[in-house]
Amino acid sequence: MYLDAPRIAPVPQERWSAEQAELAAPMQARRGKVLNIFRTMLNHPAAMRAFLGWGNYVLSKKNSLAAREREIVVLRTGFLCRSGYEWTQHVPIGQRAGLTDAEIVAIKTGAEAPGWSAADRALIKASDELHARQFIGNETWSALKAHFSEHQCMDVVFTAAQYTQVSMLLNTFGVQLDEGQVLDPALRGHPPA
Repeated sequence: MYLDAPRIAPVPQERWSAEQAELAAPMQARRGKVLNIFRTMLNHPAAMRAFLGWGNYVLSKKNSLAAREREIVVLRTGFLCRSGYEWTQHVPIGQRAGLTDAEIVAIKTGAEAPGWSAADRALIKASDELHARQFIGNETWSALKAHFSEHQCMDVVFTAAQYTQVSMLLNTFGVQLDEGQVLDPALRGHPPA
């Protein structure tokens, strides 16, 4: 994480407008609380409403990637973007989706870590290339196509793009970890100049 304090403060519940309360209600009902990312986004309700529509697609069963595969892309993208908040939120999601603790550690190393299947390596390489060049090269695209349908390959790009955007806003707005969470030491640090 780059910032030790928020640039844009999360909106406290006692200050929510009717529109903010409406946006927060489903989250509060589902989790009993509203995470800092969403309380921060409540500062801009129109953007939050649009953001939730696309984000809900990427995290839903409508995304043609299996949850485990999606979380490989999410976690690798979050790690490459040095988004401590994103990583912290998605490690348990990845575990519930079937990623082992060893695989989660290996995501930090990348495709060259031992133990990845060819399909998993292709997902990680695609995430790396999208992060570095905003483009998946022919060799990696062919590797993806060997294991995934056209829709799934598209969803790899959509997922990496969504979580690049999420990482940008989390890092830039200074969204802090939610209560009880601990930052992975590999993601502690300052932004490049």
